[in-house]
Amino acid sequence: MDYLILGVAAFGAGLVDAVVGGGGLIQMPAIFSVFPNTAPATLIGTNKLASIFGTSVAAVSYARRVAVAWTVAAPAAFAALIFSFLGAYTVTKVSPDFLRTALPVVLLLVAIYTFAKKDLGSVHAPLHTGRKEQTLALIIGSAIGFYDGFFGPGTGSFLVFLFVRIFGFDFLSASAVSKIVNVACNFAALVWFGYSGHLLWQLGLMMAVCQIAGSVIGTGLAMKHGSGFVRKLFLIVVSVLIAKTGYDAYLRW
Repeated sequence: MDYLILGVAAFGAGLVDAVVGGGGLIQMPAIFSVFPNTAPATLIGTNKLASIFGTSVAAVSYARRVAVAWTVAAPAAFAALIFSFLGAYTVTKVSPDFLRTALPVVLLLVAIYTFAKKDLGSVHAPLHTGRKEQTLALIIGSAIGFYDGFFGPGTGSFLVFLFVRIFGFDFLSASAVSKIVNVACNFAALVWFGYSGHLLWQLGLMMAVCQIAGSVIGTGLAMKHGSGFVRKLFLIVVSVLIAKTGYDAYLRW
């Protein structure tokens, strides 16, 4: 029964994550509730193992069907790979609790801005080229990569928003690039957790299969319904993130 619950959660996480990110909202609470006595680092590592498969499949699916902006995706992913590992290392030295109260506020600002800008992400009109584009990609990859390794909630949604707002991508193209950067983040964190022995391989691989199934369906929905659908789901996921992180920060304790 435990494996069935986690399989369903992984499927849902893969579906949502493939479109706009935020699959951790489904998968992480499920794995922590099923294994409450297991070390948190082991559960986080197992979550990363499942997630990297789902995210990789989504990235490949997008790359085959969307014109991926590799001049942005490649430098952002490279920076994220390095800084996600640094973030995972830093969290073993410094508590991330100070981010807990700031996160719901930042997410709320993102939601308000997206609601207010009705045409945001509806048209793919890249704003930058050349060295400026690559520099901005490196900065975003470094910042979000470090955040993902250090803390993590909402990483995929932040990436989608930044690629839309800063680079002028539509939501579909932004989601495609964010998946590539997310793969780099997950890989770096997985290396750290694997090296430190915090992985439940059998459980993680079972959940990975379910994640892949969800990712295939989620990518198909995004491609079929386009940027308008992705924008709506983005706002729903960010709203749920605000509620969840706000509860954790201000009410739970």
